[in-house]
Amino acid sequence: MKRLAVIALVLFAAAAAGADVLTIDRFLGMTRCADPQISPDGLAVAFTVSVPDLDANRNRTHIWVASLPGGEPRQLTAGDGADVHPRWSPDNSHLAFVSTRGGSPQVWTIPVHGGEATRVTDISTGAHDPVWSPCGRYILFYSFVDPGCPDDSCNAARAREREESPVKARVIDRLLYRHWDTWKEGRRNHLFLVEAAGGEARDLTPGENHDIPGFPWGGSGEYAFSPDGREIAVAAKMVEDEAISTNYDIFLIDPAGGGMRRATTNGGADESPAFSPDGRWLAWRSQETPGFEADRWRLMLRDRRTGETRELTAGFDRWVNEFVWAPDSRRIVFTAGDDGCNALFSIDTRSGKIRTLVSTGTNGSPGVSPDGRRIVLVRRSWSFPHSIWTCRADGTDLERVTSFNEPVFSSIEMNDAESVGYEGAGGDRIQAFLIKPPGFDPGKTYPAIVLVHGGPQSAFADSWYTNWNAQTFAAAGYVIFIPNFRGSDGFGQEFVNAISLDWGGAAYEDIMRGVDWLAALPYVDAGRIGAAGASFGGYMVNWIAGHTDRFAAFVSMAGAFNLASKTGVTEELWFPEWDFGGSLYERPELYEKWSPHRFAANFSTPTLVVHGELDFRVPVGEGLQMFTALQRLGVPSRLLYFPDEGHWVLKPRNNELYYREFIGWMDRWLKAPADGS
Repeated sequence: MKRLAVIALVLFAAAAAGADVLTIDRFLGMTRCADPQISPDGLAVAFTVSVPDLDANRNRTHIWVASLPGGEPRQLTAGDGADVHPRWSPDNSHLAFVSTRGGSPQVWTIPVHGGEATRVTDISTGAHDPVWSPCGRYILFYSFVDPGCPDDSCNAARAREREESPVKARVIDRLLYRHWDTWKEGRRNHLFLVEAAGGEARDLTPGENHDIPGFPWGGSGEYAFSPDGREIAVAAKMVEDEAISTNYDIFLIDPAGGGMRRATTNGGADESPAFSPDGRWLAWRSQETPGFEADRWRLMLRDRRTGETRELTAGFDRWVNEFVWAPDSRRIVFTAGDDGCNALFSIDTRSGKIRTLVSTGTNGSPGVSPDGRRIVLVRRSWSFPHSIWTCRADGTDLERVTSFNEPVFSSIEMNDAESVGYEGAGGDRIQAFLIKPPGFDPGKTYPAIVLVHGGPQSAFADSWYTNWNAQTFAAAGYVIFIPNFRGSDGFGQEFVNAISLDWGGAAYEDIMRGVDWLAALPYVDAGRIGAAGASFGGYMVNWIAGHTDRFAAFVSMAGAFNLASKTGVTEELWFPEWDFGGSLYERPELYEKWSPHRFAANFSTPTLVVHGELDFRVPVGEGLQMFTALQRLGVPSRLLYFPDEGHWVLKPRNNELYYREFIGWMDRWLKAPADGS
């Protein structure tokens, strides 16, 4: 029977070789659009277009503009640097953006209807995410500075000193000394204000030893001008125990220099402040539970006249992700995960009535036209990459604005993802996606790959992923199965909460019952199923490896192997301390209970381990420990180590190698004879 399956696979591979499918090279060449911004007159949209440059091993990103509702896009910026974050001036004449064309990221402006770009900032620490003041005279941005420096010359001198010193040691006095992939070096995000015509930028929070905005990646979505320009709302984490706290609050800053004051006192996270166009309301996202980064994201609304604050989304059992005000200040458009998609909704701010606008795919970065009649957004799915789309305010008349990848997609064969359901642990319904390979023949049998998402309080949505592109895997001749086990968002907060304190319990059972469902399909070879995952998905692959031998191959990327060692070197301690009921020293039994290293003696499945040196979330030692265990146990294994990547593999050449190693490893163990020869 196995010999017949191998013959079928060889025949399929030969047929697929002559078919036009999504090869790795085609996938890597895809153009991705992002960050659409509607002009103040509503006649155009600016956005970024990113194209991988394999020779330079980076993405080339520039700004384009298209007329609305459906004009031909035209490129506005060019050159060797990356141009990102376009923002329209209030008078509709210019775009502010960030460019690395001079070496470091700085704010530039460019006339929309012709003319050269002008550099606005020249700050040694770099400038990020510009926002225009309502009058158009000033631009707000953030920079990563030394709070002990009174001016930019001091920051420049200290940077030179670090660079030129033969001693590269770091002296550290507090936690969260590094974040994601960056050493903080005592530096903090600060907000700056500069005249749009250029000049010296002014630090709005000089000497402040907290991040303002509070997120490691900054982001203009975390700060906003009031319509009259008299206040700036910003999300900041003004706590001393940064590594164990999720307590972001909204603060109000006087741009004229009158200091800052706290606007929220919730013990959980408050972020993404946005003033209504009429200036009466302040909206933001909020989590109620302190220390729980996966609590339900609520949409809050404050009347600035009366101070009354209320939750707009009470009774809506989903996470509010991105949101934007409609111009009449009576409606908010937002996105939220829902049953395997990231859907688009609108809510009436008076009644709280929620209406679903777009229920398919993954929708993001919504913007509403000045007349309130149209919405511009980024859409992607398992079947197409990030593109700019537009629809009516009620979600109808959904149409694509950009079609950069159409020449490729019009010529390749691809099967759409099917949303399926099966019974998981405790009889709960588990949603999953199933993607069949090109040239699918129901009379043949195929190997399969199970993709396990990260988080764990996350989900594999109907989206186009950089490191986990299911269509690229399917095009290599695999049935792809993608379960959204408990812990996944978009299925209610109770479902999200169920994975805490139970990492390897019911979620593992959800996945394995999904494998039972998959293996029962008549066209799936039950003896040739692999599994792959990253972050929590990598952890789960490591856990599965110690608990079953039914898989033929694994890919474990950025996964925890020993929860005690991982917790001792990770940066965001609030995450494990919530999910395991306390610190490692308070609840050692739970860290031990759910740690994959305890079951390493059971490892027998061939495993590819992938890890990046700059991964501070799940530090590289976890991948090294996993590989060492596999090697010492004599299990066929390989380590794919990236010295220049963090939690994800982002550089195009690195991504190319990752995909070739991933598919090559699965081909070796799922398509070749059982001994892998």
